[in-house]
Amino acid sequence: MSGLKVNAGNENSPHETSEVAIARKPNLVRRLYQWVLHWAETPYGTPALAAISFAESSFFPIPPDVLQIALSVSRPRRSFYYAGVSALASVAGGVVGWFIGFALWAAVGDFFCRYVPGVTSENVDYVGQMYRDNAVMALFGAAFTPIPFKVFTIAAGVFHQYVPLTTLIAVSLVGRSLRFFLVAICIYFFGPRVKAFMERYFEIATLVLFLAVLAGFAAIKYLF
Repeated sequence: MSGLKVNAGNENSPHETSEVAIARKPNLVRRLYQWVLHWAETPYGTPALAAISFAESSFFPIPPDVLQIALSVSRPRRSFYYAGVSALASVAGGVVGWFIGFALWAAVGDFFCRYVPGVTSENVDYVGQMYRDNAVMALFGAAFTPIPFKVFTIAAGVFHQYVPLTTLIAVSLVGRSLRFFLVAICIYFFGPRVKAFMERYFEIATLVLFLAVLAGFAAIKYLF
């Protein structure tokens, strides 16, 4: 059989051998990550960025930042263009996520919970509670930080009484634009030197920045 190595002196059982083979297979998410990155080396980098940004807002597990960073490093002068593509496509994908939650959740909810990472009925219900408390801040936090945005767009449709479509579009446009243009600013002014740093620490940085924004709002509320 092609590709199968058999060691006659191996005392491991076939079951153990198969477990080792499975363990050596690349992780699915890692393979998706590499697949996303490979588009930066093709003439279709920009359409791929738009498609991935769109899909990530409702079902795709890999954030578009990884491709945006790769494209921007190769062409720093187009960093803000790539940020605009990411933001607009992501908001458009969020609209699709909202309609999934609004009109299709009863029919496709089980499928999403089974196959889309991060999307579970418990998470959707929890986000619904967040929307009841403060829909704008909860949605902005998801749009700006590494929190799975798809959970929030779908939950926005499910709990549309708290998050009308116009609110989703407006808040997502602000949050997503801030996120992707922050990437563009870093690449444009600091170039390839910042690429490794962003790949490792960008998610932490956005979380810290968002917490700083929350602290600022709290300070304003306390002082005034």
